[in-house]
Amino acid sequence: MGELVIVVVEDEPEVRAAIVRDLAPLAGAVRVDEADTADDARAAMDEAAAGGDRVGLVLADHRLPGESGVDLLVWIHDQPTLQATRSILITGQAGHDDTIRAINHAGLDWYFAKPWDPEELVAVITQQLTTFVIEAGLDPLRYVASLDGPRLLEHYAQHTRPD
Repeated sequence: MGELVIVVVEDEPEVRAAIVRDLAPLAGAVRVDEADTADDARAAMDEAAAGGDRVGLVLADHRLPGESGVDLLVWIHDQPTLQATRSILITGQAGHDDTIRAINHAGLDWYFAKPWDPEELVAVITQQLTTFVIEAGLDPLRYVASLDGPRLLEHYAQHTRPD
């Protein structure tokens, strides 16, 4: 079985590096791939899929060169192979209409305003990845130590009982 992947899409290198640094506590559970445009994010997702990995979460900035992060998240939401992928918008510049579009058309799972709280970021991503593992039907035991262990064990117990 492949790796669980987070794709971080942020065009500002310093901000992207800060997000990746803040995600370090999840290093045992996931691989973090970086992209600076929507096209780079799609390439990272294609590469992950080609390698047998699963993109569990995409964290995208709203303002990107070319296509916006909201447009990328809407595209992801519309892809049958990415239906379980969790989406987070992180931005300091999304307007009210953009945020509503992300919620209504991209199935947005969470929204962070910049600057974010690193502990909250890790907690939310942990919960979102736990949901992904459950919804995607991955082996929950593989992630008990690094994601929401009690929730994964509860799911495992409920779905492995003999009838």
